Amino acid sequence: MITLRQLRYLTAIAETRHFGRAAALCHVTQPALSMQIQELEQSLGCHLVERRRNAVDLTADGQEVARRGAAILASVADLEDYARREKPPLVGLLRLGIIPSIAPYLLPRALPSLHERYPHLELRIRETQTASLVEELIRGDLDLIIAALPLDRPELDTLNAFQDRFLVARQARAHRRKSERMDPSALATEHLLLLEEGHCLRDQALSVCGALSPNIQMAFGASSLSTVMHLVANGYGVTLLPEMAADIERTDRVQLIRFADPEPMRMIGLAWRRSSPRRSDAEALAKVLLDARASVSLARPQQKAVQG
Repeated sequence: MITLRQLRYLTAIAETRHFGRAAALCHVTQPALSMQIQELEQSLGCHLVERRRNAVDLTADGQEVARRGAAILASVADLEDYARREKPPLVGLLRLGIIPSIAPYLLPRALPSLHERYPHLELRIRETQTASLVEELIRGDLDLIIAALPLDRPELDTLNAFQDRFLVARQARAHRRKSERMDPSALATEHLLLLEEGHCLRDQALSVCGALSPNIQMAFGASSLSTVMHLVANGYGVTLLPEMAADIERTDRVQLIRFADPEPMRMIGLAWRRSSPRRSDAEALAKVLLDARASVSLARPQQKAVQG
């Protein structure tokens, strides 16, 4: 008989492509995991994995069983959530995903309030890029994610939390006026510094700058906003900085400038599987995030949203 444990082990192998790492992910020994996979293969009457010297590949059958198994595990998780639906929001385990361009700027403000308001919440946080978070959410490894919306996935429901304006960050110079607004046409002569491929903030910046100044020159990408800001401070180019990051990333060597109205921005929100009864958790968490966002000194009502 096929068991949920066996399906969890197979999906862990599909994720890690390694027996040892899959066993560590499942908190079991490697021999125990290997035995369960062998029993699963016997139950199904087909080979699921191909063992290599330093890695594991899934057979065509293994890929299909892992895909279907992930869907089954996600449905089981949603069933468990449904059974707990009468409980107050944010009680018990919540596996939360969040993107890197939000986590270091929002979580330090939000977590103290979250634990104070919901003391019975057991929070596990996963920080990575949007594409990975969405796939982990769909297959049931996460319960909620915080990301820039929209996500455009029919399997997911989403909830807007707040708007986050973009600022222009450029090297500070003594002769520049502190109160000036950025004319979008001024970006055409600048080198734009971006995060590397895979970060949604990169796509959002390109969306903004492509709309404002199609002839903008793009410079190389970086792995973090802090790296980008150091490059800006040393005169290598300009970047678009989310307002929520301004208090942490600003330095005396960088000047932050607002765009002329209507100011471009991104929408920050939450997403969960459509089959999961997590809306009440999302709504409660969105209120905490909105309060945390209000603590940023530059905050005020937003205007024009950037999609993507």
